Amino acid sequence: MKYFLSLLLSLPLTVGLAQKNHTLSGLVKDLDNGETLIGATILAPALNLGASSNEYGFFSIALPAEDTVEVVISYVGYQPKSWQFFLRADTVIQAGLSTGVQLEQVVVQANSYREQLSSTEMSVEAVTTREAKLLPVLLGESDILKTIQLKPGIPSGSEGTTGLFVRGGSSDQNLIVLDEAIVYNPNHLFGFFSTFNTDAVKDLKIYKGGFPAQYGGRLSSAIDVKLKEGNNQKFSGSGGIGLIASRLTLEGPIQKGRSSFIVSGRRTYVDIFTRAVNRANVDKEDYTQIPGYFFYDLNTKVNFDLGKKDRLFVSGYFGRDVFSVDDDFFDFNFDWGNATGTARWNHVFSPRLFANTTFTYSDYQYNITNRITGFSFRVGSNIRDANLKSDFYYEPNNQHTIRFGANAAYHQFTVGRLKAGSDDGIISFSAGQDFDGLELGLYFSDEFDVSERFSLNAGLRLSGFQNDSTFYAGLEPRLAARYTLSDRLALKGCYARMYQYLHLVSSAGVALPTDVWYPSTRRVKPQRSDQFALGLSYLLGEQFLLSWETYYKFLDNQLQFVDGAQLFVNDQLEEEFAIGQGEAYGLEFSIEKKQGRLTGWIGYTLALIQLKNFETLLPDGRFAQESEGFGPFSPIYDRRHDLSVVALFEISRRLTATATFVYGSGDLRWLAPGRFTFQDIYGASFEAVVPDYQSRNNYRLPPYHRLDLGLVLRFFPKWGESDLAFSVVNAYDRRNTFFIYLEPEYKEVDGGDGNQISIPTRIAAKQVSLFPILPSVTWNFKF
Repeated sequence: MKYFLSLLLSLPLTVGLAQKNHTLSGLVKDLDNGETLIGATILAPALNLGASSNEYGFFSIALPAEDTVEVVISYVGYQPKSWQFFLRADTVIQAGLSTGVQLEQVVVQANSYREQLSSTEMSVEAVTTREAKLLPVLLGESDILKTIQLKPGIPSGSEGTTGLFVRGGSSDQNLIVLDEAIVYNPNHLFGFFSTFNTDAVKDLKIYKGGFPAQYGGRLSSAIDVKLKEGNNQKFSGSGGIGLIASRLTLEGPIQKGRSSFIVSGRRTYVDIFTRAVNRANVDKEDYTQIPGYFFYDLNTKVNFDLGKKDRLFVSGYFGRDVFSVDDDFFDFNFDWGNATGTARWNHVFSPRLFANTTFTYSDYQYNITNRITGFSFRVGSNIRDANLKSDFYYEPNNQHTIRFGANAAYHQFTVGRLKAGSDDGIISFSAGQDFDGLELGLYFSDEFDVSERFSLNAGLRLSGFQNDSTFYAGLEPRLAARYTLSDRLALKGCYARMYQYLHLVSSAGVALPTDVWYPSTRRVKPQRSDQFALGLSYLLGEQFLLSWETYYKFLDNQLQFVDGAQLFVNDQLEEEFAIGQGEAYGLEFSIEKKQGRLTGWIGYTLALIQLKNFETLLPDGRFAQESEGFGPFSPIYDRRHDLSVVALFEISRRLTATATFVYGSGDLRWLAPGRFTFQDIYGASFEAVVPDYQSRNNYRLPPYHRLDLGLVLRFFPKWGESDLAFSVVNAYDRRNTFFIYLEPEYKEVDGGDGNQISIPTRIAAKQVSLFPILPSVTWNFKF
């Protein structure tokens, strides 16, 4: 490795001998709190040279030696700053930018859009914490993961849930990482809120396609969430009090300018009121207790500058949901949650070579315990990961950005662990399976400028997975290209192959706490996808960016359950699997404006996905051909049309109005078109009890649409800032479908001898809606 790094460092000496260059490198930071800035623009206008800071705030740019060069560093929402450099040697700087009124704000924003035009990156969406906090939200809880669902190509799940179905992929095909540690279930309250506390989040970016080579292990998206590092200049805090939850974030320096900490917590308190109601009614015989429920999050992070070349970060996340019912004869508890830990070391080998080495730990589990007089049982599942990875970022010159690295992850699975028995020990039984697996990855990529108009990002990832004596390996080529048609128009294309070695065993089609993660085995092969995308980006004026993309995705080794599958505590779960293929394709359009008093975006997606060619696993490992009722079908999240409109209008310094409107074709459901009837004895009524299921997902729900309105009123007391955030969710009281149930309707007929019998006439589908108009108010503060 030492020889390889020294070889890399010597490469620039053989490149560009006609003109000697020196390298300007360093970190871009927020001057007020020391946070590194991701994606800041570094520009030498006179030379038409530019670069951007990476996800760790590091940048590197080669400039002519012994010549005075102006360098401008800018970031949206910050004042641009200019330096004059006369480089006699490689130079390292700490570039600090401050917020405030920007006289050149429009120019900075235009440069940001031009950076997007000139980048090979496509099929990428990002949202800011500012947008997430201003938009109207359910019960006053800002949710950055729900905000990303307003972008094209990312339709949400059913009413109120945070399930992500990116470009036809299922909810388990999203790689979600928090400070580089995997989060397996990003939901609270059965999907109504995400696990990410917006106050603690620094940056969120989602890749829908054109995946960089450093990402692997999932088929449909990579969602990279980064936590704040903590204010290293002064002690500060922020928080909020809402209808169902409160939150508090504290941050400050450990050693000013050198190290910092941040602690952020959130908890609901509905359970406090339900317990009080239950106690008040404890003496009423016919009173049914209200179940108790709460969730909490805790984010912690510390970081240290160990010198000019080294930084150390340690962070953790702990979250839990608890649902319980407790009385004299029946005690039921259901809890689930994630825990993650990250230790990360940044090291600068040279002005051109930067490294990030990370160790992460992830733990997701659910547990259900039930105690009835004299008998108890406990069931649960668990997945644990330990992951070590190193990523290198190397810029030999201004034409090439090289990234390479490796990772190794060890997985432990507990699937359907059951323990049950009587209190006296006479009856006792247990079931469940344990697995482990080793997942490996090695990657290399190079983003380079072929010419002034044409750029490529070519990469290759080698992945592997071992479970017992079974080993799978896969080559994952990645290619992205950009061709500039004019200074305002760019054509982009990309291709990516992805392998997924972990499978989510789910019967509902949406993520639930009781879903089980299952490894690839001898009989269950890893999933694979091949995705192609083509797009155009156009800068309209200086404030609008128009984007159009079309994509096609082929899916292989997709898991579904056979009809009548036995899912609960089944040690032969693989025999319930059906394995097949799928394809998804669609068209996405967006127009966004991020500057001025009125900002926002409009996104539209036209999409289709179909699953087909399913075979079932036999006990001897062979495949049986698909059954007649298991032909081609679309999954329940197949949504043909999806439209979102987001607007934020700054009325004054104190007042901002916001609105979101969403429309989507109804999701699919699998309903029985009829039922068989029977008559128990002659003269009795007929009962319609046996459903006649036919093709899967045969019914489309009514269209979904909703308007949410918000108003943020700011105050500026001497101790800091505060605001009142008013939200009205479902402003025109649209009763969207939460679920459909079927109920037979009867008519009375004369059965003879004066006997009236009931005969079913039809099966009626009835709708249950979840949310009427829901107003809320939240008080937010910062000091």
